[in-house]
Amino acid sequence: MALIVKKFGGSSVATTEKIMNVAKRVLSEKQPGDQIVMVVSAMGDTTDDLITLANGITKDPYQYAREMDMLLTTGEQVSISLLAMAFKSLGQPAISLTGPMAGMRTDSVHTKGRIKDIQPKRVHEELDKGNIVVVAGFQGADEIGDLVTLGRGGSDTSAVALAGALKADSCEIYTDVDGVYSADPRIVKNARKMKEITYYEMLEMARLGAGVMQPRSVEMGKYFNIPIHVRSTFTNKPGTIIREDYTMEDKDFVIRGVAHDEKVAKIAVLGIPNTPGIAHEIFSALAEANIDVDMIVQSIRNIEKNVTDMVFTVATDDLAQAKKVVDKVADKLNAIAVLIEEDVAKVSIVGAGMLGNPGIAARMFGALSKAQINIDIISTSEISISCLVKGSQLKEAVNAIHDEFFPAKA
Repeated sequence: MALIVKKFGGSSVATTEKIMNVAKRVLSEKQPGDQIVMVVSAMGDTTDDLITLANGITKDPYQYAREMDMLLTTGEQVSISLLAMAFKSLGQPAISLTGPMAGMRTDSVHTKGRIKDIQPKRVHEELDKGNIVVVAGFQGADEIGDLVTLGRGGSDTSAVALAGALKADSCEIYTDVDGVYSADPRIVKNARKMKEITYYEMLEMARLGAGVMQPRSVEMGKYFNIPIHVRSTFTNKPGTIIREDYTMEDKDFVIRGVAHDEKVAKIAVLGIPNTPGIAHEIFSALAEANIDVDMIVQSIRNIEKNVTDMVFTVATDDLAQAKKVVDKVADKLNAIAVLIEEDVAKVSIVGAGMLGNPGIAARMFGALSKAQINIDIISTSEISISCLVKGSQLKEAVNAIHDEFFPAKA
């Protein structure tokens, strides 16, 4: 007997046929006495379709963030109701619950909410009645009851957080790939599937663009110490376990994986005073607008005039809002110009094994050099190195770095 949380993404429930297949699979794997909680995303491209509808009303729908949340939360409600019906049609008692009904409480930052608390009393009650409980991912409600979405990939966060609050035995994330790979298998043909990976390494890979998991979901897994099993919806093959540590056989590689992110843009604020407080002026304004900033570089433009340039990256989804914020600050600072570059991408290597292994960065830069790929910005952490390159060269960059650290087997 086990309490298991299973999350199915949008591609897994894209059609009514797939929804029925999910229901049949869950019932075929269910053991006597098991209690099952499902967390489900919106069907297929539903979220994108809803955003397109909003764009038909206004060019910048996210300026009405509360109303966007009211719109976007409808996608998951379609999925959970249909999946609950599927279980019932197969003779299994089930009930659908929205995020708030399942006890998901968030802050009030619309479209980018964070979970503040989970009180899953209703979920426990329904499980005790013998129901499979189908919960809408990606959503919760703030203290006044307004619906709040958790950002892209928020269903993963919902699932892992709910598993932690329920003290579940495990959390299974079903997706369109059968685990976590050393690189995106759609880009790198010889990418290797990992049996296990640590929370710390997976968090870095997710933060740096590996789309298989959402960063906050990995943080939740580490916080609650819930093992996360990333599996394929469409096969029964074992996936990848994300946990505190992995076994010796998975410690062969200094570098665990190559991540990439093509949804980034570069902003350069040119000719601003090189005086204390300037960086705070720019980045505090962006923080107040809930815009995350990455890969920050400050360079001296003119020593005699004490003028500097500030260069950084943001997510493309935040670019329009970020430009508005930066333009205001730039005017205040009498900047020479604000330049935007969108044909950029970030490629990164991740691995706890690089600690105490000198020469890792040189190997990465050498691989890019051999492929005739110029590096624009470099940033590092204890277990990762990231380079900003031309977006048009992303595929070549990922393959060149992967070949360096994961050479093809003879």
